[in-house]
Amino acid sequence: MTTPLMDVYRRLHDAFGPQYWWPGESPLEVIVGAVLTQNTNWRNVDRAIANLRAADLLELHALSRVAQEELAELIRPAGYYRVKAKRLHAVFSFLVDRFDGSLEAMFATPMDVLRQELLAIHGVGPETADSILLYAGHLPSFVVDAYTHRVLARHGWIDFDADYHQIQDHFENSLPAEVALYNEYHALLVHLGKHYCRKSKPKCDACPLNDLLPDGGPLEP
Repeated sequence: MTTPLMDVYRRLHDAFGPQYWWPGESPLEVIVGAVLTQNTNWRNVDRAIANLRAADLLELHALSRVAQEELAELIRPAGYYRVKAKRLHAVFSFLVDRFDGSLEAMFATPMDVLRQELLAIHGVGPETADSILLYAGHLPSFVVDAYTHRVLARHGWIDFDADYHQIQDHFENSLPAEVALYNEYHALLVHLGKHYCRKSKPKCDACPLNDLLPDGGPLEP
């Protein structure tokens, strides 16, 4: 079965409206948030970023100079704060060493090249790299997460064992490479996964994609 991706998008957008992602007052905040949001919710990330703002540290060279121990304490609300402080320092070092702290120069790099460079940074996986590219750099790299995988697999549009890159290719080969579309689509899938296509006790009856489920209801691995 061919995944009706634009139909899915229209249904979700009609049902939920625009999601206004990504929260962040600057590209740098988005980059910081993309690292901090690993294994936590945005409320905790927002508290950590507020701590950085209060310490007058939301500037790249200032962040690159702050001691890792001090950074860890400031981002404590985001959880795994020592691990994330190490990852953030690796990202800041990359930005300063590779681009002299210029995000404009960074995002002028060919996207495929930049993506591979981001993935080479300690602690930066595909979802984090693509979030940086899409939401901070406004580059057309579709972000895949657990919600995306769950929604598509339960409808039979991908296999449950499909990996990140297979799912990303599925979207990018089926949709126009438009930043606004990728941005909104990912946000809508997150909303759907949180409120309807939940890991346990999914609310299929109220879901705007209910009639697209296979006969017999959602598939399970």
